[in-house]
Amino acid sequence: MIGWVESFLSSHTQTVVVDGFTSQEVPVLSGAPQDTVLGPLLFFVFINDIVTDISSPIRLFADDCLLYWEVRSLSDCHLLQRDLDRLVQWSKTWSIEFNVKTSNIISITNATSNKVHHQYTMDGEPVCPTDTCVCILV
Repeated sequence: MIGWVESFLSSHTQTVVVDGFTSQEVPVLSGAPQDTVLGPLLFFVFINDIVTDISSPIRLFADDCLLYWEVRSLSDCHLLQRDLDRLVQWSKTWSIEFNVKTSNIISITNATSNKVHHQYTMDGEPVCPTDTCVCILV
């Protein structure tokens, strides 16, 4: 079985075609072939331990991760930040990068005063700088 999976993941090449011109064939050095049934399954097997040591509820989608927490105080912000830090450590352990530039923070609140503000970071980089974050009042 392991040999079959190894064969599935190795010895792939790719080319690019633009305006009828085809690039030279080059080896694909990482990842699973696109548009396969086995690719997403292998991805989930690979990341199944991402939830280890995470306090926040976490939802995994095809290639996305959703982490959320009810924030009522600054200590809640610190708990969520700790989980983000743990995700970064997990990503370094397994050589997977989170794209912080496409990550977002969504704040949903009905508070008109005493709102809790916090700048979340991943690997020292701000997640969704304050001027581009979404705040939804309910």
